[in-house]
Amino acid sequence: MKAGLYISSKNVAVDQLDKPMLQPGEALVKVAYAGICGTDMMIYGGKHPRAQAPLAMGHEFSGVIEEISGQSDFSIGDRVVVEPTLSCGACEACSAGEYHVCKTLRLIGIDKHGGFAEYVAVPVHRLHRIPAGLSDTHAALAEPLAVAVHTVRRSSLKVGDTAVILGSGPIGLLIGLVAQQAGASEIIISDISTYRLAKARQLGFTALNAKSVNVTQQVAELTAGAGADVVFEAAGNQITAKQMIETVRIQGQIVVVSVYKQPPTVDLAAMHFRELSLTTTRCYSRGDFEKALRLMQSGMIDVSPMISHELPLEWIAEGFELMENPDVSLKILFKP
Repeated sequence: MKAGLYISSKNVAVDQLDKPMLQPGEALVKVAYAGICGTDMMIYGGKHPRAQAPLAMGHEFSGVIEEISGQSDFSIGDRVVVEPTLSCGACEACSAGEYHVCKTLRLIGIDKHGGFAEYVAVPVHRLHRIPAGLSDTHAALAEPLAVAVHTVRRSSLKVGDTAVILGSGPIGLLIGLVAQQAGASEIIISDISTYRLAKARQLGFTALNAKSVNVTQQVAELTAGAGADVVFEAAGNQITAKQMIETVRIQGQIVVVSVYKQPPTVDLAAMHFRELSLTTTRCYSRGDFEKALRLMQSGMIDVSPMISHELPLEWIAEGFELMENPDVSLKILFKP
């Protein structure tokens, strides 16, 4: 079958893989659309500690079931989206039902071939039916939207609160959309990409260009000197690790969403004197995934502004080159 493969650092190409042979309890999914994620960019750059070439990346994808091995509530022909996390089922986190923080968590598209291919073998228990009326294109964004749902639900955000989001990539923007639904009265978002900031304004957020303004000062002015009730850090660099402390109010909350490539310096003394709370977030639960699908099906969240490009899989190299330029891309989907 055709697959878009990570070969080496900054080297991806279309080649052939054997069509997957199903194990009991698996379904063969014919991929409809698959999106490039920040983790895929880490793999592409040769920075991911687990991904091994040659690898069909892609853990954000939708498709149709073509074959099932064993008994299942699913049927051939069902449109599905894949929840790509694979947990051990035995560690203390799994034993407590918190499978998304499994001690040995693996992901389809990182630890095994994923959605940048014509077909993927997926454990049936990792599938969700795509609701009627929701397109395959939009369903492919269920995974990043589930990240945003999980993030906001782990926060202390309340109706009427002000939220700051540091980073206007797909995850940051989706967090903003979920925060709107959760009742945030104002959402302030920063980035250095004029393209992504324009998207933020389109979604109704107050957008700050960190290249031309002092983000900390601007947040202070917009909040009458108080700072935000909740700050979501979604950029993953030392600058935003500093800003997240400066832009939150006294006794406010910081939620770190980013996976930092290098450990940041965090001013714990500044946090101590203002009694700030800091929490982190990882992936999502099955319930978060289901909520993401319902939010899209109901029309409460429209993910279409996130999609900047739909490309054939044969253009995988061009797609990754586009993703390296945040001034021209946001969410790129491949169609195998």
